[in-house]
Amino acid sequence: MTKRSATTPTPLRRTAGLLAGLALGVAVLAGCSSDGADTDCGLDACTVTFDRGVDARASVLGVEAKLIGAQGDQVTVEVAGEQLSLTIGQQATEVGGFAVTLDSVTDQQVQIRVSRNAGS
Repeated sequence: MTKRSATTPTPLRRTAGLLAGLALGVAVLAGCSSDGADTDCGLDACTVTFDRGVDARASVLGVEAKLIGAQGDQVTVEVAGEQLSLTIGQQATEVGGFAVTLDSVTDQQVQIRVSRNAGS
């Protein structure tokens, strides 16, 4: 008869495994990078806040979003390779399986929301 002993992981091993899992989870959830912009991402949507007056762009949910220009409450952005003209309060514009809306425009920043379409 073979005797087996159950080994339990040490607290240090458990902590290291937990931290590695958390780091992986954060990287998957974030899934974004930016230059001249701030991003706040969840599983299916990201809010991108572009700084005006700079070459602002962000990579979110596997696509690039770029601020082209803004005048008054109308903004031109490029998302997934297509230019879109957006205004505040406008229904979401669909492009490449994503819905894009303009949340706010100030003298300093432009904020858009990019979300996956439910049917995509």
